[in-house]
Amino acid sequence: AGGIPVIKSMREGLAGNKITRVFGILNGTCNFILSRMYNSIVEGKSLEFNDVLIEAQRLGYAESEPSTDIDGIDAAHKICLLSSIAFGTKLDFRAIHIEGIRYISALDIAYAAELGYRVKLLAIARETPDGIEVRVHPCMVSEKTAIARVDGVNNAVGVNGDFVGNTIYEGPGAGGNATASAVVSDLIDIARDQYIYPFGIANANLRNSNFVPIESIVGPYYVRLMLLDQPGVIADIAACLRDQNVSVESMLQRARKPGDAVPVVLTTHEAKEGAIRKALESVDKLPGVVEKSRMIRIEKF
Repeated sequence: AGGIPVIKSMREGLAGNKITRVFGILNGTCNFILSRMYNSIVEGKSLEFNDVLIEAQRLGYAESEPSTDIDGIDAAHKICLLSSIAFGTKLDFRAIHIEGIRYISALDIAYAAELGYRVKLLAIARETPDGIEVRVHPCMVSEKTAIARVDGVNNAVGVNGDFVGNTIYEGPGAGGNATASAVVSDLIDIARDQYIYPFGIANANLRNSNFVPIESIVGPYYVRLMLLDQPGVIADIAACLRDQNVSVESMLQRARKPGDAVPVVLTTHEAKEGAIRKALESVDKLPGVVEKSRMIRIEKF
């Protein structure tokens, strides 16, 4: 992750630990965009994604063709490597669930702030009894956490080990000096004749693993709906959620002019993602719902 020596830290400094989770902000372009959108709301300007993307391109923080960054591909490549080092498994890029940040709106950023969250594009790899989760997608994280306060083009990586507990590494994710720092470090290892297996163990010893599909992960969710203000629509939504055993934790609704669509925000208790998806498929078909529902996962750290 740019100038952050997280690979050496995991492979050497944490060699005595069983690593259970690796997560982090692994793309500076996305973090700049989400940070700038948040700051604009604090300043009362409420900039949308496309506005900030253009600004990032002008400042040199985003490529002229930014898809690899904003669609989560760059972060997915990095978490693929980190998960292999963490768990001793063979690389399998196809097993990673990947979402980008194109659909994140200023409205979602504002509601997240009201609920005490910041929106970040996170890459997450976690070992579970059912296999390994590897995923990249926008998340809401508590504004009180260290990862929420990583702003601008900075990156951060958290590593959880059984002996050391929780560790976090933060620093510049890109730029000439950060890249040079990482490259020269490797050259010095070569000059010192220090050789360590790239994944911490011989490639032949990397094991196959079962990867957990995104539909099987469990957690709380943020859901934003745009509704016509008419009798019975909230009851219909509640029925769709009930049918999939999804329980609502809180609901926010703002008044609008008569005839306007009303934004309604729900947060849920922990639920299986497959159940949330099925519930929202039903919700989107209701006559009082005027836009496709938006869902963002809430991650607890």
